Amino acid sequence: MPGLRSYHSFHLSSNCDSLLVFEDVEQLQSALDNTSHYYLLGEGSNTLFTEDFTGTVLVNRIKGISTTVTESAVCLQVGAGENWHELVTFALKQGYHGLENLALIPGSVGACPIQNIGAYGVEVANFIESVDYIDLATFTQKRIAHDQCQFGYRDSIFKHTLAGKVVITQVNFKLPKNYKPVTTYGELAVLNQPNAQDIYNEVIRVRRKKLPDPAVLGNAGSFFKNPVIGLEQYQKLLSIHAEMPAYKVDKHHMKIPAAWLIDKLGFKGRTVGEVRCHPTQPLVLTNLGHASGEQVIQLARQIIDSVEQQFAITLEPEVRLVAKHGLITL
Repeated sequence: MPGLRSYHSFHLSSNCDSLLVFEDVEQLQSALDNTSHYYLLGEGSNTLFTEDFTGTVLVNRIKGISTTVTESAVCLQVGAGENWHELVTFALKQGYHGLENLALIPGSVGACPIQNIGAYGVEVANFIESVDYIDLATFTQKRIAHDQCQFGYRDSIFKHTLAGKVVITQVNFKLPKNYKPVTTYGELAVLNQPNAQDIYNEVIRVRRKKLPDPAVLGNAGSFFKNPVIGLEQYQKLLSIHAEMPAYKVDKHHMKIPAAWLIDKLGFKGRTVGEVRCHPTQPLVLTNLGHASGEQVIQLARQIIDSVEQQFAITLEPEVRLVAKHGLITL
């Protein structure tokens, strides 16, 4: 059985029945013709195999970047198998601005619309014009426009109506030329009139300081989503925890940093077997070397249960957990 340890950034010792890498649509079709049960994988930075997968793992390596320049914007057509951070770096070097707040986020370009990745006040949905995909029912190429993607906080139509029914082949971005830096979030707020390169450098510096390198210490980045709660619940919690940080989503909802909730309950550095809640960023669970899927699930459930009990907030994993027969929930 092919090993999956090197195909997902948490590096659990798990296997699959077979593994196929495809670089174009024809190879994908050939792979699908020879398997009935499969899991689609990009770079594995947001997937955690909790046990052996009984099926075929298909790895998307469709590459290519092309550029179209108009009077008001730069349009990038990018293969789903391209590395996300390498795309951000490419855009910056070409003088195309807007993606720099999303530097060093691990993963592939094809995964970015599924998750609607975001960081430091910017979401990738701001720049996605459309997404090309293969409809697996008919194996035809289709394009879905931005306003049909149902983008939300770490959410999209690809997690719901189209989940398991499509394979993303290309993401089409539109970067406006009238670039305006976004420096309202976190550490970026202290920068003095930064340009795109300054923001890129600072985001990388902060991420490297806070987050462990998956190549050194296995992890899948932020394990949990930041929960969004109603204004009434937020005000009630604020009366008890005056120091609790929050960010306004709209006039009825607030976003609470999951890291603060987890830290408040003393989980920093806590371990279950070979799985540890990272000492400097409690939103990240790490593999100390020989972690098991069972240990990951156990620590994650401890955190979820404690936050629910203390704050009446239900944390949801941001990581996609894959067990024997496919995706599971906690």
